[in-house]
Amino acid sequence: MNRTTSGFARHVRVSRALVALVLCLGLAGSAAAQQADRDVEHAKALSRAFRKAAEKAIPTVVKISTHTKARVGPRLPGENPFRGTPFEDLFKDELPFGLRPTPREGLGSGVIIDPAGIILTNAHVVDGADEITVQLSDGREYKVKDVKADKGVDVAVLRLDAADLKLPAARFGNSDELEIGDWVIAVGNPFELEATVSAGIISAKGRSLEAVGRTALLQTDAAINPGNSGGPLLNLDGEVIGISTAIATLNGGYQGVGFAIPASTVRWVAGQLIEHGAVKRAYLGVSINDLAPEIAAKFGVRRNQGVIVEQVHPNTPAAKAGIREGDIIAEVAGQKITSRPQMQGIVERLPVGSKQPVVVLRDGKPVALQLSVEAFPDRIVAVRETPQEDESLPAGTDDYKNERLGIEVTDMPADLARRLGYEGVKGVLVMKVDVNSHAYRKGLREGMTILSVERQPVATVAEFKERVERADADRGVLLLVRVGTSNKFIVVD
Repeated sequence: MNRTTSGFARHVRVSRALVALVLCLGLAGSAAAQQADRDVEHAKALSRAFRKAAEKAIPTVVKISTHTKARVGPRLPGENPFRGTPFEDLFKDELPFGLRPTPREGLGSGVIIDPAGIILTNAHVVDGADEITVQLSDGREYKVKDVKADKGVDVAVLRLDAADLKLPAARFGNSDELEIGDWVIAVGNPFELEATVSAGIISAKGRSLEAVGRTALLQTDAAINPGNSGGPLLNLDGEVIGISTAIATLNGGYQGVGFAIPASTVRWVAGQLIEHGAVKRAYLGVSINDLAPEIAAKFGVRRNQGVIVEQVHPNTPAAKAGIREGDIIAEVAGQKITSRPQMQGIVERLPVGSKQPVVVLRDGKPVALQLSVEAFPDRIVAVRETPQEDESLPAGTDDYKNERLGIEVTDMPADLARRLGYEGVKGVLVMKVDVNSHAYRKGLREGMTILSVERQPVATVAEFKERVERADADRGVLLLVRVGTSNKFIVVD
């Protein structure tokens, strides 16, 4: 082959390589473009899902306006500026010098759950209102003729004062199937802005709030603001999977953390309110708490393996079933227990009169018990948390101070036991707590009673001293303390 031919062959090979490179780049560019198109289409599909869910929900969401009349006189403590003086009786019905209590207006949201005009909202939205008006999405307004509410779960059912209504009604979804990260949509009337839709995800499950103490809540970052209360939280199918109830905030507005009552709880409570006018609950008769890490370690279990029984009330279903203080309730009616509000939700729905299996962990071993379910009693004894300020704690004849724990205890004088409501209780009285101690940070206070140390009862100072000095304080000392009429486990380092 001559030099010319060889050069031509090399030129052909280079040309072919360039063509191949161009083709590869073209194919790569085409693939990238196709992928970008698919990504956009996925985003559009999600947008369409949000749009359809909102279209389904908005006609079922209502604005709830409340009016509360002005209250005068001593019926509202603090309104009479002469309260506690010789002039108080002169102004029971009228306030002087132009001082007048004013009526209150309120705003919230709700969702229609029955075409005949049954609406679901929060109990706190309508609490104490003298007049309630519901405005539908099409602008029509109706007066509410009947309200049934349950403050324990913050749910209320309203009936409209209108005949032959055929309203659009929302459909419930299954909140038990929700997982963290699932998309959700909140609809309501924040700041009087009607039919406002916001989107987010389920950011946590099983949350508990003191204001809604009887259920485990859904946490979401979908924007919830004042006025959203009572509005629905939806899945992408437009189904109600929760009712917005509260926000966590430092300034009164949205800060990325909102809470909703799960649909599974709402449906049960609403059904009870509609059928009976009140919620009929079952109960165990125990004081329980979530397993804090240090408590779980002391009992040799995992944190989410159940709830700790801090007190068993006498003559209750729990006492009759053989549940003890210090037991860890792991299962109720075949369902595994992971938190206090979750267990409360399971127990209160048990059929009254039925027998249900309960599994507790006792000394690390499972114990199977049988529970006879009873209805929640009408009357609950109030809990006295701490001694009154004028209840001084006199020094006892046999005091003991432990510097490492930062506490001082004494035997319980009989007269003081009666005053503090500890009559018949065996334990030692806390005289002093070092404010810089771990015991103080854990909530131990003067006037409380220590019932046991490391799960061993202590009826005298001598027993307390023996148990504490034998315990390994560096690993924490497990105490069962009485606070008013309630017990609580704490671990003090």
